[in-house]
Amino acid sequence: MKAIQDTFLILFFLFVSFNLQANDYEAVQQLAQRRVPWLASKLQFMAINKISNNDVFELQSINGKIRIGASSPSAAAMGLNWYLKYYCYRSMSHLGDNLSAVLTLPIIKNKVKIEAVVPLRYALNYCTINYTMSFYTWKDWERELDWMALNGVNIALAPVGAEEVWQNTLKRMGYSEKETFSFIPGPAFTAWWLMGNLEGWGGPINQNFIYQQTVLQKKILKRMKAFGIEPVLQGFYGIVPTSLKNKVKVDVVDQGKWAGGFQRPDFLQTTDTTFAKMAGIYYEETKKLFGDDIHYFGGDPFHEGGKIEGINISKSASDIQNLMREYYPNSIWVLQGWQGNPDKRLLDGIDKSKTLVIDLFGENSASWETTKGYDGTDFVMGNVSNFGERTGIYGRMQRIANEFDRARIGYYKTLVKGVGILPEGINNNPLVYDLTLELAWRKKKIDVKDWIKGYVKYRYGSNDANLQKAWQLLLKSAYSDTKGFQQGAPGNIFCARPSLNIKKISCCDHLEKNYNHEFFAHAVRIFVSADAGFAKNTTYQTDKIDFVRQLLSNKADIVYRDLVKSIEQKVGIKKQGDRFINLLLMQDKLLSSNNFFKVNTWLENAFKFGKTPKDRAIALRNAKIQISYWGTNTNPKTDLSEYAYKEWNGILSSLYLARWRKFIDDAIHQRSIVDDPAYYEMEKAWAEKPDLYNTKPITATEQNSLVKRILAL
Repeated sequence: MKAIQDTFLILFFLFVSFNLQANDYEAVQQLAQRRVPWLASKLQFMAINKISNNDVFELQSINGKIRIGASSPSAAAMGLNWYLKYYCYRSMSHLGDNLSAVLTLPIIKNKVKIEAVVPLRYALNYCTINYTMSFYTWKDWERELDWMALNGVNIALAPVGAEEVWQNTLKRMGYSEKETFSFIPGPAFTAWWLMGNLEGWGGPINQNFIYQQTVLQKKILKRMKAFGIEPVLQGFYGIVPTSLKNKVKVDVVDQGKWAGGFQRPDFLQTTDTTFAKMAGIYYEETKKLFGDDIHYFGGDPFHEGGKIEGINISKSASDIQNLMREYYPNSIWVLQGWQGNPDKRLLDGIDKSKTLVIDLFGENSASWETTKGYDGTDFVMGNVSNFGERTGIYGRMQRIANEFDRARIGYYKTLVKGVGILPEGINNNPLVYDLTLELAWRKKKIDVKDWIKGYVKYRYGSNDANLQKAWQLLLKSAYSDTKGFQQGAPGNIFCARPSLNIKKISCCDHLEKNYNHEFFAHAVRIFVSADAGFAKNTTYQTDKIDFVRQLLSNKADIVYRDLVKSIEQKVGIKKQGDRFINLLLMQDKLLSSNNFFKVNTWLENAFKFGKTPKDRAIALRNAKIQISYWGTNTNPKTDLSEYAYKEWNGILSSLYLARWRKFIDDAIHQRSIVDDPAYYEMEKAWAEKPDLYNTKPITATEQNSLVKRILAL
C-alpha cells in the first residue's frame, strides 16, 4: 500500500511540476494566439534545462502537434520563431509581416536542438525610445515586445516612466510642479535628457504625459516579466537640474553645452551629502512605482562630453554603484560603450562583476578589443547600424557576423556575455536585426551569402529565384562591408538644407554612396521583375518601394551635381532645377503608396498620443521639431539640423520642396544662396503648423507606371 502511495505522490508531484513549468510559457502561447492564431492550437510547450547557463530550445512534431521544449520563455518564443522562419517561411518585422496561415504544417520528424552560444540577447538604444517609440501606445509596445520575444531578446532597455520617478524625487527636494515640468523634456526628447545631454526641451509637459508614461511602463514591465525579458531601468548617476544649486547649497559641476547648443544638466558631486539623499529618494520612488524586482540599471556620466575637471571619476563611479546596490542589492550597472566611454578611471572605481558594458558600434569599431575587453568587464557585442531613424538602405552584414564570431572565440571570449541590437531607429533594414539576434544561436560562423537565402524565404514566403538573385546583388552593394567610418546609411540629397557643396545631410552622415551602384541598380530591377507574383505580399511591396526609393535618391545625387554646375556656370539653371524638383515630386508620389514611408504615420501617432487639444499640440510640435531642425530655437547653425531627417511622403512635398524651390529661385535671380538662417526659419515655421499631411495614396496602376519611369531614368 505504501509503495502505491509513494508512486502516486511521485506522479502527482511530477504532474504539478510539469504544469507549473508549462505555465511559465503561457505568455508565449498567448503571443502565438495574437500573431499566428492558425498555429497556436497546434503548439505544445514544455520546460527543459539550460546547458552551461545558456538557453536551449528543441523542436519536434509529435501526434500532430509542434512540441517546443525550451529552457525559458525567451527560448520558447525563439523556438516558435525558428519554426515559423525556417519551416513555415513566415516572419514578423518592423517593416511588415509575413504571417499568413500555412494550410499544411511542416513536419519535423527528428528532434532539432538549438543551443545559445551566449546568455544575453540585448535590445534597444536610448535613442530608439524617441526616434522610433516617442508616441508608442500599449498596442505598439505589445507588438514590439512580441517581436523581441520571437527574436530571443531576454534583456532590454526600458526607461519609460522615468518622468514620474523624477517628479516625485524633486517634489521631496522642494520643487514645485512648474519647476519640475521645466526640467522634464517633451515626449520626443526624453532619451537625451536621460543621458544627461539636455533638460526641458520640447516642453513644458504636464501631468497627463507623466501619468500616461507611468501606466504604460507598468504594462511594459509586466509583459517583459512574462516573456523572461530583464528590463534595464534608469538609475541615478548624478545628473541634476541646473536649477538645483539655486534651491539647495550643493556642490555641482557645470557640464557645459551638448550638441546644438543645449545646456546639459549639472553633475552632483558624490561627495556632497545631497548625492546620497537624492539617490536614496530616487530609488525609493522607483520601488514605489515599479517594484523592487529590478536587476539592471542604466545611466552614463559624461555621455558624449561633459566636464570632468574637479571630479574624482573613480570615486564617483564607486559611490554611484554602491548606492544603486544599497537599494537594489542584486542590481547590475549597464554602461554604454560609446565614444571613449566608459572611461578607464570609471571602470577602475567599480565592482566589474556587477557591471555590464554594451558595445554599441560593432559594425564600425572594435572598442571591445582596443579597451582590452573594457578593462576586464563583461560586455555585450552590439551594433547601431541606424542613426536618427534616417531613411536609407544599409547594413554591414558580413562584418556584423565576423566581429561577433571574432570576439566570441578570441582572447576576451570569457567576457562576451551576449549580442545586441542598438539602433537609434528600428523601422528600417529588418535583416540587420534578424541576423544580429540570430548570432546568439549559431555555433558556426555565419556566411551571410548563405544566411540570406533563408531570409528571402521567410521574408517573402517563397524561394523565388529572382528575389534570391536580387539579394545576392544587394549583399554586394548597399549591404556590403563598405570601407571607412560610417554612421548609418548614406544621406539622401532631397532632405538636405540646400547649398552648392553638400557633402553630408546632417552632422554625422555622408552623401556619397560608397557601394557598387551598378550592382544595386541591377538588384532593384531584378527585384521589381518579381512584382506580379507578390502583388498582395506586404513585405515584398514594402521592400520594393524602399529599394526603388533608394534608386531614385541615388539618381538625384547626379542631378544635384548637374544643378550645381549650371548655377556655377550661370547657364540652364531653370532646366536643371526643374529636373531636380521633378525627381523630388516623383519620390513623394512613390512613397505615398506605403504607410511606412509617410510623414503622416509619424504625425498621426503623435497627435493621438495627446489626450487633450493642448497635449496633442505639444506632441505634434515635438514630432515635427525632431525630424527637422531638432533644436535649439535660437541657433540657425545647429549641428543637429536634419539629424533625424526622413525621406518620406508629405515632408518631401512640403518642407523639403519649399527649401529647394527657394534655393533654385534664388540662383535663377542671382540672389545669395548661402542662407542657413532663412532655411532655419522655414523649418521652425513648418514645425509650428498643425498640418498632418494626410496625402491620398496613388493607385497600384499609378505606382507600377511610376516605378517603370524611375527604373528607366
